[in-house]
Amino acid sequence: MTEHLTNQTFKEKVFNYETNKDWKYEGDLPCIIDFYADWCGPCKMVAPILEELAEEYDGKLHVYKVNTEEERELTAVFGIQSIPSLLFVPKEGQPQMAMGALPKDTLKKAFKEVLNVE
Repeated sequence: MTEHLTNQTFKEKVFNYETNKDWKYEGDLPCIIDFYADWCGPCKMVAPILEELAEEYDGKLHVYKVNTEEERELTAVFGIQSIPSLLFVPKEGQPQMAMGALPKDTLKKAFKEVLNVE
């Protein structure tokens, strides 16, 4: 199941950018964060794929969504200029951003290579 994050829940579950200058992931499992908007066509194409992957990888990673229209501060903090933007957050190391509606096989490959999740 995907989970929608607000600015507050993002700081609790992913990264508290107000207290940490350097990246420090707060989560217990790797995650992917989908920065999207309800009016965005490609975002609507990715949404059901992410729902499927959330079920397939349940217990191995978290799938989060951030509505760029509602969470403007988060959108600005990450410099989101095009949507969908997908942030891959490994348990250790730096997150990586990908832009555009990625197909399921590409997402699974990124889970393996970036998040070390199979």
